[in-house]
Amino acid sequence: MRRLQICRSLIGIAKVAGLAALLAVSGQALAQIAGTKHNLGSTGTAGNNRVTGTTAATGTDEICVFCHTPHASNTAMTSAPLWNKNVPATTYQVYDTTVSSTIDGNVLQPGAGTGSVSVACLSCHDGTQAMDNIINAPGSGGYDVTGGGANGRGYTWDTSTGRVNTDGFLLNGGGFIANLSTDLRNDHPVGIQYCGGGVNTTTQTTATCRDGDFNALTTAVINSQRVWWVDSGTNAGNRDKHDMVLYSRDFGAGAGNGVGPSVECASCHDPHSSNTTFLRIANTGSAVCLACHNK
Repeated sequence: MRRLQICRSLIGIAKVAGLAALLAVSGQALAQIAGTKHNLGSTGTAGNNRVTGTTAATGTDEICVFCHTPHASNTAMTSAPLWNKNVPATTYQVYDTTVSSTIDGNVLQPGAGTGSVSVACLSCHDGTQAMDNIINAPGSGGYDVTGGGANGRGYTWDTSTGRVNTDGFLLNGGGFIANLSTDLRNDHPVGIQYCGGGVNTTTQTTATCRDGDFNALTTAVINSQRVWWVDSGTNAGNRDKHDMVLYSRDFGAGAGNGVGPSVECASCHDPHSSNTTFLRIANTGSAVCLACHNK
């Protein structure tokens, strides 16, 4: 009997310890984004833009709602889960590889339904609509298929300065929002074929790259789909959030085209990370660049 009681006590202690560990992990996951500039709610403390006021999307301590919703999400946005924002019907000026004799690869437009996760980032960062333009606002009765219009529910974007005005959405600390605009020609190409193209669901490997100055890909089948990434984390051979993730997009007909790996905003940036500028890994010694580019 004494031994049985001791065993039960030990099992109870183990369960409590396991629960505590689980809670600690979930708390860390929440803390990652809660303490960053992507916490647009009233609890944001990272010198970011904080929601204040009394309109439908303001005065909330919710964090996830500014990008995701468990109900009534934007079904046209196929590359970001349960997306709670409208995606601008924008034609972007993309990086032009045709003017260079050294840069290979096609560049695709960002857009909802195209497989481009970059358009999720641009739905906040191209300056065409407010960051609190959300379809399903916190609480009950806050559904608005327009997302509150281009100016959102609590503030408007001042495209002349990169700041927002103060009609409900205050610029905490006087900082700036990253406003890339719709002209992406001066940014790292998004929607561009990795290693200049040549890799697709048939060839799969880096051996067929048009440009040899790129590091090797890792590939696997996940949920019946061929996916690629560049190992830059600590778990080699297994995709994790510290790897440079490549996104499958259809580059059309032609030799070496088809569905293949595309470099997108989220290849280098993880919006849920607490790293500086949301980079997947620290850029010490240009580590982000050299993860892909063999220079």
